[in-house]
Amino acid sequence: MARPRIALAQIDTCVGDVDGNVEAVLAWSRRAAEAGAHVVVFPEMTLTGYPIEDLALRASFRRGAQAGLERLASRLVEEGLGELTVVVGTIGERRLGPRNDAQADAAARAAVRATNRAVVLRDGEVLARYDKHHLPEYGVFDESRIFTPGHEVCVLDVLDRRVAVVICEDIWQDGGPVTALADEDLSLLLVLNASPYEEGKGHVRTALAARRAHEVGAPVAYVNLVAGQDDLVFDGGSFVVGRDGQVLAYAPQFVEHLLLWDLAEDDEPEVPGPRAARLTADEEVYRALVLGLADYVRKNGFRSVVLGMSGGIDSALCAAIAADAIGGEHVVGVSMPSVYSSGHSKDDAADLAQRIGADYRVQPIAPMVDAFQGQLHLEGLAEENLQARVRGVTLMALSNAEGHLVLATGNKTELAVGYSTIYGDAVGGFAPLKDVDKSRVWALARWRNHAALDGVFRPDEVPPIPESSITKPPSAELRPGQVDQDSLPPYDLLDTVLDAYVENAEGRAELLARGFAPEVVDKVLQLTDRAEWKRRQYPLGPKVTALAFGRDRRLPVTTRWREL
Repeated sequence: MARPRIALAQIDTCVGDVDGNVEAVLAWSRRAAEAGAHVVVFPEMTLTGYPIEDLALRASFRRGAQAGLERLASRLVEEGLGELTVVVGTIGERRLGPRNDAQADAAARAAVRATNRAVVLRDGEVLARYDKHHLPEYGVFDESRIFTPGHEVCVLDVLDRRVAVVICEDIWQDGGPVTALADEDLSLLLVLNASPYEEGKGHVRTALAARRAHEVGAPVAYVNLVAGQDDLVFDGGSFVVGRDGQVLAYAPQFVEHLLLWDLAEDDEPEVPGPRAARLTADEEVYRALVLGLADYVRKNGFRSVVLGMSGGIDSALCAAIAADAIGGEHVVGVSMPSVYSSGHSKDDAADLAQRIGADYRVQPIAPMVDAFQGQLHLEGLAEENLQARVRGVTLMALSNAEGHLVLATGNKTELAVGYSTIYGDAVGGFAPLKDVDKSRVWALARWRNHAALDGVFRPDEVPPIPESSITKPPSAELRPGQVDQDSLPPYDLLDTVLDAYVENAEGRAELLARGFAPEVVDKVLQLTDRAEWKRRQYPLGPKVTALAFGRDRRLPVTTRWREL
């Protein structure tokens, strides 16, 4: 008897593009069939994209998804793919009926709630449906707000093998469908996922799947979405683990891919499949930033980006990411020197633009600043911020006139302590470094330059970031001789304190107990707490850490609480 060949199709879907997602499923199903697959499995909520947020509450959206599913079932047969078992994610509906006849009046009719659903298609028919049991309500997730949970398990017959289907969070929580499936004599557990990327999460996923494989006594095939969606990045990295928890097959991260694996007989040794090379930590984060920006640009209809090129490390790294995401010819870099801008900064900005092939422009801001000063006569911090705001106006004007997406170039450290000018360098539609602290910015810049020498992205590439942008002291250059460390602790110390306070929620007492100086702790905590209002107005940016500003960390703007 032939071994069932399983295809895990980690594809890039777009929220709301039901027609486009249906076409993608058809194309990848065709590839799976041509590769000899009997089953092809797609990520969680394939047809709708993920996360759909309050679109789930719209009956019109649910109808559109259902129509897309019916079209898909028909097209699979029309294109000769009817015998292929296709497992896709979509949105479903569950009617919450009245408990007894007395309740069945007009005022208490059954409510219809959305479900996070997997559907199994074969021969143009819906072979099975499965609604996700465990609805996550933490971090970036709020699924219980928009979905109602399922309660049944789903077990299929594929070439006389028993194959079960669950969805993402169902394997993260003990109990529920996995426990119920332990006695089902399974040959394989399929898991549809839209699991957002964060650094180090891949190892957590495989360890978790190994536990579930042991629990159900069968291999686990885990297919994950690969996409950028607003502030989330989904990294793919689909895999199969055997009954003993060993990784049998592994797909690459951050690219669409079809992972093929053959399911052996239950009494035979398990068959290893292809294993993609694992990425280093810096390459993983860098590629997540590239994918997040690339998909945000493409899915929102932009063709180009514009950013300020100051000659500093943040704008240099942003520009390199943008060039890798959409091509340097689609990057507009604007140098906006003031009377305080150094010659080396202007030189480094021009050098950067030449290295990545950007459209480089120079727009001095002194005449515009002088026009404001002729009316306002600002001094001190107000004068410094005026320069940043004139630059912000310049970038937004170019965006309006030419249709570019403006990139904000600030990093997580600056965002944490409010070291940015609202409506100035904080303007933009997307912030690639929003979840990358300053220390990591330097590390990523060095990695990207080394990657160029190794030909990781393109052969014979020049390192994109000027060395002087990496090595010189960072400065906003808004007053004579200014450097960041005039007003902030050294970045290595600052990032360590912020990691403890922001990502690990340690309070003042815990920070002091770890040996940090009281004056450093008090300054960092005060700056961070006072900057919440700025963070609320900052552009979206890709989440790459366990706790990013935005969905992950929700604190009040108006509060008198201070750490003691």
